[in-house]
Amino acid sequence: MWAYAALPGKLPPGTYKIELPEAAGTAAADKALLGWLLGCYKFSRYKTGKVGDGQQQAPSSEEEKPMLLAPQGADIAAVLPMAEAFFWCRDMINTPAEDMGPQDLAAEAAALAAAHIGVSLQIIEGDDLLAANYPAVHTVGRAAARPPALIDLSWRHSSSSSSRGDAEAADASSATAAQPAAAADGLPLVALVGKGVCFDTGGLDLKTAQGMKLMKKDMGGAALMLALCHVIFSAGLPVRLRVLLPAVENAVSGSSYRPGDVLQTRAGITVENGNTDAEGRLILADAIYEAACFKPDILIDAATLTGAARVALGPEVPVVFSNSDDTWAQLEAAAKQEADPMWRLPLWPGYRKQLDSKVADLSSTGEPGQAGAITAALFLQEFAKAAPAWVHIDTAGWVAGGSSGPGRPEGGEALGLRVLWRFLQDRYGGLSK
Repeated sequence: MWAYAALPGKLPPGTYKIELPEAAGTAAADKALLGWLLGCYKFSRYKTGKVGDGQQQAPSSEEEKPMLLAPQGADIAAVLPMAEAFFWCRDMINTPAEDMGPQDLAAEAAALAAAHIGVSLQIIEGDDLLAANYPAVHTVGRAAARPPALIDLSWRHSSSSSSRGDAEAADASSATAAQPAAAADGLPLVALVGKGVCFDTGGLDLKTAQGMKLMKKDMGGAALMLALCHVIFSAGLPVRLRVLLPAVENAVSGSSYRPGDVLQTRAGITVENGNTDAEGRLILADAIYEAACFKPDILIDAATLTGAARVALGPEVPVVFSNSDDTWAQLEAAAKQEADPMWRLPLWPGYRKQLDSKVADLSSTGEPGQAGAITAALFLQEFAKAAPAWVHIDTAGWVAGGSSGPGRPEGGEALGLRVLWRFLQDRYGGLSK
């Protein structure tokens, strides 16, 4: 697939066709097309075209670029939404925090709801989070000038589930509050949760300048889940969907929460805060608990959560934790099928005692330098206990310079998008629509 991604940057202008052997089938044609499309991605939002002398440089026209005729047998209706999802996820992560705060992330979710039939959306913001019982989300985000938010999106498959035109989209601009997707309509419930820390200073446990430099990517889990939603909606997967995205900026001010503070959570579990730079697990706790309460068939959360996960597996391989061996086996099979790697680490019960607190029900952090990705996952597991099948993905959300290549430019990335979609297709695609 990535060999095809190199072509748009190497070929001269013209129209091209990829000829595959007849026996190659749809899968090979789809990968060739997706590879080419991903090779065309560029983040150019802030490129003005101006050069050193102040003159405007004329942008290249489409005719000056190599163009591809879709390979014969390719399922264009399946490939284009996936490419769109990659582009959108990358754009969201690459956008600086000044233009991608909690309200901007909520606007991206609203645009998604407007583009598809059957999506309901509720955005709970600021002090309303306290009234709605999302106290941890509020606590983490309260110091920022831009208020924290909880993005709550619901969708269920119907015979008319598909993208819609502008006239219908206009009606969705005032989408109604998300309903708990637990109606007995025979469709399995899938719950998705994504960490939406739009910028992370570290709070009072302030990061270094170097550590803060890429923290615009700390909403990569939320961006990944929105991108996955676009693919699910476009394909009309026969499921019900509940998506919860806590969106905050972890800032420093007189109202910052402090190390040693005891936080309230939606679950009623009190948490002693061990480090204000471990904020992602706190906002996820509220959202995961809410999602788990509805007993979904599968609960998946994604987060740019720990540096320990990157130390263990590097930036290219997301770390996976799961309370279900069968679920992990399905996810692992999907990863191999897509050549889109993930790797499981254990929810090692022996480390759970590190999260004991003398003053609260739970501590938010374990011992410094000791199994940080595992203790973070064990913390989240306390809020996911009602979910029979839970998957936690600790991802970088970013392609580092040394890992970049054709179709995978340095910057924001939807790591795991292809494998998650394959996993959901394998799990639910055979159900009656």
